[in-house]
Formats: sequence, C-alpha cells, structure tokens
Amino acid sequence: MSAIPDKPKLEGLEAKWGETWEREGTYAFPREGADRDDVFSIDTPPPTASGSLHVGHVFSYTHTDSVARYRRMRGKRVFYPMGWDDNGLPTERRVQNYYGVRCDPSLPYVEGFVPPHDGGEGKSVKAADQQPVSRRNFIELCERLTVEDEKQFEDLWRTLGLSVDWTQSYRTIGDDSIRASQLAFVRNVERGEAYQSQAPTLWDVTFRTAVAQAELEDRDQPSAYHTLAFHKTDGSGDLLVDTTRPELLAACVALVAHPDDERYRPLFGQTVRTPLFDVEVPIVAHHLAQQDKGTGIAMICTFGDVTDVVWWRELDLPNRAILGFDGRVLAEAPEAITSEAGRDAYAQIAGKTVFSAKKAVVELLQASGELVGEIRAITHPVKFFEKGDKPLEIVSTRQWYIKNGARDEELRERLLAHGRELEWHPEFMRVRYENWVEGLSGDWLISRQRFFGVPIPVWYPLDAEGNPVFDEPILPAEDELPVDPSSDVPAGYTADQRGEPGGFQGEVDVMDTWATSSLTPQLAGGWERDPELFDLVFPYSLRPQGQDIIRTWLFSTVLRAELESGRLPWEHAGISGWILDPDRKKMSKSKGNVVTPAGLLQQHGSDAVRYWAASARLGTDAAFDPQNPTQIKIGRRLAIKLLNAAKFTLSFDASAAGAVTEALDRSMLSGLAQVVEDATRAFEAYDHARALELTESFFWTFCDDYLELVKERAHAGSGQTQASAVTALRAALSVFIRLLAPFIPYATEETWSWFNEGSVHRARWPEAAELTGLAGDDADPALLSLVGGALIGIRGAKTAAKASQKTPVTLAVVQAPAADRDRLALASTDLAAVGRIAELRIEPAEVAEVTVADIRLEAQEA
Repeated sequence: MSAIPDKPKLEGLEAKWGETWEREGTYAFPREGADRDDVFSIDTPPPTASGSLHVGHVFSYTHTDSVARYRRMRGKRVFYPMGWDDNGLPTERRVQNYYGVRCDPSLPYVEGFVPPHDGGEGKSVKAADQQPVSRRNFIELCERLTVEDEKQFEDLWRTLGLSVDWTQSYRTIGDDSIRASQLAFVRNVERGEAYQSQAPTLWDVTFRTAVAQAELEDRDQPSAYHTLAFHKTDGSGDLLVDTTRPELLAACVALVAHPDDERYRPLFGQTVRTPLFDVEVPIVAHHLAQQDKGTGIAMICTFGDVTDVVWWRELDLPNRAILGFDGRVLAEAPEAITSEAGRDAYAQIAGKTVFSAKKAVVELLQASGELVGEIRAITHPVKFFEKGDKPLEIVSTRQWYIKNGARDEELRERLLAHGRELEWHPEFMRVRYENWVEGLSGDWLISRQRFFGVPIPVWYPLDAEGNPVFDEPILPAEDELPVDPSSDVPAGYTADQRGEPGGFQGEVDVMDTWATSSLTPQLAGGWERDPELFDLVFPYSLRPQGQDIIRTWLFSTVLRAELESGRLPWEHAGISGWILDPDRKKMSKSKGNVVTPAGLLQQHGSDAVRYWAASARLGTDAAFDPQNPTQIKIGRRLAIKLLNAAKFTLSFDASAAGAVTEALDRSMLSGLAQVVEDATRAFEAYDHARALELTESFFWTFCDDYLELVKERAHAGSGQTQASAVTALRAALSVFIRLLAPFIPYATEETWSWFNEGSVHRARWPEAAELTGLAGDDADPALLSLVGGALIGIRGAKTAAKASQKTPVTLAVVQAPAADRDRLALASTDLAAVGRIAELRIEPAEVAEVTVADIRLEAQEA
C-alpha cells in the first residue's frame, strides 16, 4: 500500500503506474495451467505502422481495453496481444516521402546506403526527383522506418493505459507472420482455393498495382458527355452514342442497348463502323444497359469501367485494350484498326496520357465532323483506389486470386451462415457484412505489384524457349517456409538456372496486406507454430474493429478461417463508430482533419481522454472538437473527484468500522448494489458506455449527497452510528474504484493502492452480494434520493436568502408526501447535521415531492 498524498493529483500517474504494471506483469497472459474456458481472447486490430495514430484510434482501442479490463476482473485469463500492420502501400508511400527515394528493382544493392533525406517528410521532393534504389535497399528502409513508428505507437498506447500483454506482440512482416501467410496461401493453392488468371484488372497507374474490389471508393468527378456518330454498315445513316470516354474509342468492341428498348431492338445483330478508326463492331443487347442514360445506347470498350468487363465477359467479346500499366495509350494499335486513316489517328494518341489522348481524340472528331452537338459537362462518380489520387483504369494482367464466394454459391452460403452465427455488437452491423457478401462480383485479388510485403511463394518453370509455364507453378514444401522466390531457389533447381531456358523464374509480386491481416487470429495465436497456445485462444472471444473495414478485414478473416478450418474465428464482433470533426465529417488522414492524441493525453491526462472515448457506445459515431473537448473535461473532473472522495473516505479511522445499521447507509449500499448488477449486465452485453453511465451517475449522487449527509456523523459521531457510516463509506469506495477501473485505470489504481495490496486491475469485479450483505435485504434504496431532494431544497433556500451554506438554521419545515414522511424521518439526524438545523420538522402534506415549506436562518452579524 502507498501513502495518501496531501494533495492528490492526476499528473504523473501514467509514468508511475505504467512502470509498475510493466515491472509486475500486471497484464501478462497467465498461460500456465489455463484451459479454454478460462480464457478471454481478443483479436486486436494491428494499426498500420505508417505515420501517426490519430484520436480515432484512441476512441476504438479504449472500447476494447475497457472490455479486456472487465473480463480480467471477472476472473478470465485475458489474451490481449498487439500487432503492427507493416506491409502495404501506406508504408511504401511514407518511406518514399520520408527518405526521398523510390524503388527500382533493376538496380544493384548498395551496402551502407545513406538516403538523401532522413527524418524529414520529403514531401517537397517530386516523385521524379526521388533517388532510385534497389529493392533490397528500399525494403531495408521500410523495415527501419516501421520499427521506429512502432516504438512511438507503443509509447502512446502505454500512456493511454492499454492493458495489452506486450510479450504477445507481432509484426505482419516478421518471419513468423510471413511463414503463416505463405503457409495458408500454399494450402489455398493445393486445395484449389487460390488460382492465377489473366483477366481485366482494376489498376492504379500511380502505384502501378492491381486493386481489389474491397479497396475501391467512388469519388464525384467532373466529366462531359460527347455525342459520337457511328456509321451503320448498311449505309442507312448514323447511330448517335453518348460517351464520357472518347479517348477509348480505339478500344471499342461493340455497342450495347437494353433488350427491351424499342429504339434499338431492330438493330440487334447488325453492325456499325466506329468514328475515326473505321472498325466494324456489332450492336448487342444486355440488361445492364440503361435506357434513360444518354442516347440509350453505349460503347463497350476494353475497358472503360467495371460494367465493360461484365459485358465483355458475358457477351464473349474480343479484347482490344489500348492502355498500359503506366496509364498511357499503348504504342501498337489494335489489329482491328486496318485502315490507313484509322492508323494515322491512332498514331496521334499513342504514348499519351488518358487526359491528353481525350483532348486529341476530341479534336480529331471535331475535324472529321463525327462529334455531334455541344460537349455537355456533368459530374459523376468515378472509381478510385482508396489511397490513390487518380481514377483507376482497367488493364489486362495476370494475377493471383482467392475464391471468396462470388462465383461459388455453396461457399457464399457458408459465409452468410457464419455472419448469422456471429454475435454482433451492435446487431445492425450484420447487415453490412451480408450486403457485402451478397454483392461480391469477383474473387479476391490478392497479388500486388509492390515491393514491401509478404512474397507470394511461387516459382514458374521456363520452357525450352525461356517462357514461363504459368499453369504449372512450383510451390515450396511447408517446412521450407518462409521463402522469397526472387532470391531463393526451388527444390530440384540450382541458382544458375534462374531465368534460363529449362530453368525457372520467381514470382515478384507480393500479397495484398489484407491477405496477411486476414490471418491475425492465426498470427497472434501461434497457428502451426504453438499449437497449445492456439488451442487456448482460437476461436477468439472478441474481434473489435471499425465499421469501415467490415468488408475488408472482418470478411476476409471469416473467409480464411472458413477455408482453413471451417470455423468462425471469433464468438463476438464489437464494431466501433467513427470520430467526426465539428462539421460532422469523418476524421481521416486523407481529409486532413485528424487530431493526434499525444497533446490531448499530455494536456488533460489519459483517464480524461479514455472517459471521453468510453462514453460512446459501439457502432455510434461521436463528434469531437479539439477546441472545446467538453467530455474530456468531464472525465478529468470525474478522475479528480475520485481521488478526493477516496482521500476523504480513508481519512476516517478504519478501526471505527462495524455493522451497517443506519437507514441512510443501508440505502446507499442497496442502491449501489443495483448499480453493480446493472453495470455488470451492460458489460456482458458489450455495452461499456452504459456501464460507465450507470456508475458515474451514482458516484456523483454518492459524492454530492451521501458524503455530505454522513460526514458529520463519520467525523464527530460515536459508537455504532459512526461505525455504520465509516463501514458504508469504505465499502462503497472499494466498489466504485472497481467499477471505474476499466475506464479510468490510473486514478483507480492510485486510490486502490492507498488501502489495498496488489493491483485493482487484478482485483475481483464487485458483486451485489457484498453490498446487500452489509445493507440487509430490507434496505430502502430510494431513501438516499429522497433525503437528497430535501438537502437540495435546504441548500436552495439558503442560496435564495443569499446566505452561506454554513449559516445555522433555527427552524426548517420539510413537507413530504404522507408515504415518505416516516422514511424521511429515518435520516433526520444526518439531514439536520449537514444543514446545521437546530429544529427540523418533517410534516406530511399534499405535495408531489419533498419540499422545504419554511426555513429560518440564525441572524448573522454584519
């Protein structure tokens, strides 16, 4: 136990108790002797280790920590790890900016490389001016920066007071994580769940990488309708077609209209010739064509958008793609363009960006007279990579996919069944999962054309001409993992056969970061590495996460668990809402409206910030104004009040404790017992905010009313009446500290240490029985509120008379409903003492509530 300071304060508690918790292993997972029923396991979100945490992280991670602390106090062995999501595009972009470099895999490795920038953001350096470095040098810089970022993140999490077991941390790019990711992938391939395909792919021209469906977002962009004249092959006139992408005219493979459109039904099966390029294309029907959009007939180009891909696939059309991986028009014209005029027109757009090609095609169409009428400006949604700056294009590439139920009805039904089996908090979030699963249009594209990530563990044999045989991939044995195909050699080959005819080539792509993050239960739980641990924690008790990644992280984790074990990876999913700025817009780095938490923690204290976060229910968005953080200030006031209430309560001699006999003391304990039951029920339902609300409300009643009412008896009383007050005070304090421990861990640990051995965070969660055992079964929980109302009336009367609360009262007449008169009289001694009342009369009357009918103040000398 520690001494009670003369002036308790919050400052310094984070450092004091953080060091103690670390030294004593307060939050370590007690694995020895555990069985599955003892364990509460949490599949903690691994934050992206690139840049800085923002206040939204504090918001959602505090929700999880409140649950972890509650379960620990309920006697569970809490498995609460922390991971770091290192790989992926955000890390690469940050490294490029931070060090002023870019990766060029063709360059040799430079020993002892010193980047041009070290410690700066490098944002003033244009991409073209970034120094090219080898892949190995680039990956080393990624490793260096993520390790530094993780140290800062961990320091902030520790300051916040997360009760994480830091011995159970992992990195998504560490050897164990790479092995687990590759092992799961190899098994996916062997079971036919992962495959490779040459197909139209959403492509980010800035990052030069494929993008999966889950990473898309629509952004409204300015555009324009251009009306083009297609020439009927039979010479009977022109067909007018509206398009926003005239630059793809050379890639046109058909015109399409709705099968029920009377305007075009007679033309289905006929052909037209394209403007400028004079290529004959058919007129086809498809139900996705929109009769009310433009002229009702559209170009099918390979590929302008995802609908083009659907049309191309379902109508079995040719592929005349003209865009390259860099977003520029390919140098070679499609073979279908045979006329000299058409090839001349194509030569004027070859090598141009999409923007420049559009300008050139429009000028050519205007000159040829095949652009009809005015160009009409519009705004429409365009698909972007969620982290990208330019609209996505669609190019044909060879990529790796994992089946996700989009084309497998049986798998989709199993995934939907898992969604129904999972306990969602709040329940309505289940709909978002189901909508995503039912709306999937293609399998999960997991390969990325990047550098820092988990290598796809595949090699390809080369035929006699040195061409890769993609249909016969070489997989490593499980005991060979992890591998890097760009440097490791497959079994049966030698290093000098790399790139040689009859030899092999390694896969250079890496896995999408979600292909690793979808395995966080396996990574943290020691899957195929520590079977004993995995059996203890899997399936996990809880997956906490944000609502915006239900379609990515939650879904993909359910998918991988289903493919590997046919099981749901957790029992419960707790979905946090978003943090909104004062304009009710979601905070995000891309919008530039985020608030970093370090300053808030330093200014207000961790308990205050945690209180603000814990006040919000799961699934509920919360607005935050850093200029006026009202809830944080309320939280700080609560923490300080706990320190002061504890000091006051513990100032009474514990030897004076005894049986609780006084009606007011018994009432308070009875009311607190009900709070314990209700708060416990709320926590069991994953409603931490309700548990906090109930506890806090009664705590202020305890401080404002009960402490005031009994302090005279506790101070100056004697015998049994004093013992009753002291015992009730100390019992209530013990319970309040434990009820508040999940929310304000520093103030509760500090006050607990003043009269207990060990940590409150290892103490037993309170039970109503320990209070009702003192109060008795016949205690009246409503009495405290009744007396509190009388006290408010007496204080109000003094205030109205502009007198000090310490002014003695010669007579006070309190009226109460007849049914309450005798109950109120049970606490008349305490009420008279706190009000300094010489004569207190309690009279029955026809009143709705307790009322001060008359009060006479003792005359005060001027």
